[in-house]
Amino acid sequence: MAPEKTDPVAILGAGAWGLSTALHLLNSGHTNITVFDQASQIPSPYSGAYDLNKIVRAEYEDEFYTELALKAINTWKTPLWGGNFHQVGYVVATTGAAPEKAVKHLQKALGSVKNHPVFSGGITPLSKSRDFKDIYWQFTGPLNGFRGYHNRLAGYAHSSNAMVDIYQHLAGRGVKFVLGPLEGKAVKLLYSRDHNTPRSCTGFQAASGENHNASLTIVCLGAWAAKLLPDIGSYVKAKCWSVAHIQLTERECDYLRGIPVLNVRDLGFFFEPDPATRLFKLCPLGAGYINTNKSTGISLPPGESLPAPRDYIPAIDEKKLRTLLRETLPWLADRPFVDNKMCWFADTDDSEYTVDFVPSTDNSLIVLSGDSGHGFKMMPIVGEWVVQLLKDGKQNLSRWQFRQNLGKDGRDWGDQVSWRIGTTGEIDELIAEKDRVVKARL
Repeated sequence: MAPEKTDPVAILGAGAWGLSTALHLLNSGHTNITVFDQASQIPSPYSGAYDLNKIVRAEYEDEFYTELALKAINTWKTPLWGGNFHQVGYVVATTGAAPEKAVKHLQKALGSVKNHPVFSGGITPLSKSRDFKDIYWQFTGPLNGFRGYHNRLAGYAHSSNAMVDIYQHLAGRGVKFVLGPLEGKAVKLLYSRDHNTPRSCTGFQAASGENHNASLTIVCLGAWAAKLLPDIGSYVKAKCWSVAHIQLTERECDYLRGIPVLNVRDLGFFFEPDPATRLFKLCPLGAGYINTNKSTGISLPPGESLPAPRDYIPAIDEKKLRTLLRETLPWLADRPFVDNKMCWFADTDDSEYTVDFVPSTDNSLIVLSGDSGHGFKMMPIVGEWVVQLLKDGKQNLSRWQFRQNLGKDGRDWGDQVSWRIGTTGEIDELIAEKDRVVKARL
């Protein structure tokens, strides 16, 4: 049974999906919503959306996600969201040295939009370097073997700013927020002990020791979800990819303003510079890194016992980004990278989300996870899925259902996904690599 609109609802996690869930529950009439997060402020640095920007596009091999992304893009264009959406266009390409998998993915991505009634008129094939330079007049690199297409109807959104804006909107409308490493961090879910009724989740315990009661608890903790729900860790893996930036001058920032997002499938992608910070963000493409507990098979973001590398990205990733710059903006190719980091997401081997009631909790506990690196663009509409779930009383989409414990099966998590090039590594390999680099410099 769906909770009454006045019943207490606890949302654990104030990232993109948690904030969206709060917004849509509020819009559907719920009046007693509290959002908890271990961060001391919003945007939460524990969110995968704690970032300058994210690509907003609809290229999917699966029509289901293409239509969802199109709906999200239309919502990005509304007054509440539009201040953070930049429809600068999106160029997808491969180099002349791209592996076959990257070339095939580009062809499939193009196929998903070139005949779509909404996008077809905005798609331009690019077959030679001159075609790219007609779009990016700032590019002075050779663009060796570049092939691809330009989608004029896509772009990016400023992710951290979007979270701040929605947070302020929610707080102004009466949604409560409890933040901080003690008061806002959930460490244990609480369950009813009445053996005469089905087990239900009655809330959670915070790191402070305080118990918070709720008629409905919604776990939106992304890569950290398995800390509270170990069963989901059998198929949702915390995985990270690297992010780097170049600090530009004001004039350099002006020079690159308005460029479309460039996504070179065998190297990486970058965005127009952020005018506030003058940071130019770049991300290499690959299969990412996980942090597997050898005894449980669960991957979670590193904790204090295994600190994640800071201000460091893998050497192979830096090589990709340097190559990307030499091919496009060679005057930046040797600039130092700043604010390097590993960004953690909740990944699944098939890139499907989970939006479902946790089994055997009498519809009192919902989990949203498995964003798989393509969930932020959906932020404006994610909460609709939760409202529909409550209305239906079950998840009717098999692809989004909670999967029963799959155990440790030795799969290469996500390596077969068409837009991932390479193989998944373990974060301890990266930590060891960084240690070797530091020692070599001493």
